Amino acid sequence: MAETQIYEAKRTLMRQADLVAEIGLLIYPDCQLAAIHGLTDLFRIAGEWAGEVPRAMRVSHWQATDEGVGCVFDSHPGADHRLTYVIAPPSIVMPEKMAPAPVAATWLRAQHSAGATLCSVCAGAFVLAETGLIDGRRATTHWAFARQLAERFPKVNLDESHLVLDEGDIMTAGGILAWADLGLTLVGRHLGPATMLATARFLLVDPPRKDQRPFAQFVPRFHHGDEAIRHSQHVIHAHAATLQRVAGLADAAGMTERTFLRRFSAATGFTPVEYLQQVRISKAREALERTLTPVDRIAWDVGYSDAAAFRKVFQKLTGLPPAAYRQQFGVAVDGS
Repeated sequence: MAETQIYEAKRTLMRQADLVAEIGLLIYPDCQLAAIHGLTDLFRIAGEWAGEVPRAMRVSHWQATDEGVGCVFDSHPGADHRLTYVIAPPSIVMPEKMAPAPVAATWLRAQHSAGATLCSVCAGAFVLAETGLIDGRRATTHWAFARQLAERFPKVNLDESHLVLDEGDIMTAGGILAWADLGLTLVGRHLGPATMLATARFLLVDPPRKDQRPFAQFVPRFHHGDEAIRHSQHVIHAHAATLQRVAGLADAAGMTERTFLRRFSAATGFTPVEYLQQVRISKAREALERTLTPVDRIAWDVGYSDAAAFRKVFQKLTGLPPAAYRQQFGVAVDGS
């Protein structure tokens, strides 16, 4: 009886915790169950290290069958589901043996439309690619599967050099065990870097990044309930480098510029121009960290034809000029 009471007390405490996000884990045929259970444990452990104020990340498992997708596990049952992220885990079979998953793809598209950030790990990128939502977007997967992904889904902008590639509303991770890197990235985002590092130390794994930045990362908000604005955000993330006039987003949304500006600012916390700058600078920061590409070229690649203007915006948003940022956070090695 005493053990039952202790268990129920712990469950009550978990339900009373401040839920900062809900992570939906997609179980599809031949997926890696070790990733499903490993991520479940990782997020629970992170909650144990979150400090005196109870905070937790709700985890739910979603089983995909031919009939549909349903919830088969919930760490905090009772409340309505509002998925912040959906993760497609690795597959334990080679990509050519992975069965098509049209039902799962339809469900993923619906979750994305409702505001969830879609994530994949390793060959889970093939499941994500079936949605069509990463056509024209950057994505990564296991290096050994890169050619097959490119051949099967030629519209995907594949970059297999990245371990975790964050595109705002889309996140992809390469490597069959990269679920730990993705999981720790999400822990750092929602429970803070101290909790992320404590979780990594407890699990005896390396943190997903070598350095902790002294400034906040840009975390886009999609759960605001304004579907038209959410669609505009998706357009900005997908076309940030080539988007010429954010005013055109108002036309596409069927609003006057004044109405669009008001609703966009209310939903995201940024004006459309500020939001575009945040997306571009986030991409520039990643390029500075991971490559030796010249700063002027990075400026052009992320959408700035004027390198001086890029430097000005970069320093405004990060507190450092691009060269100093690369010196402090760059991990690329010159092989010459």
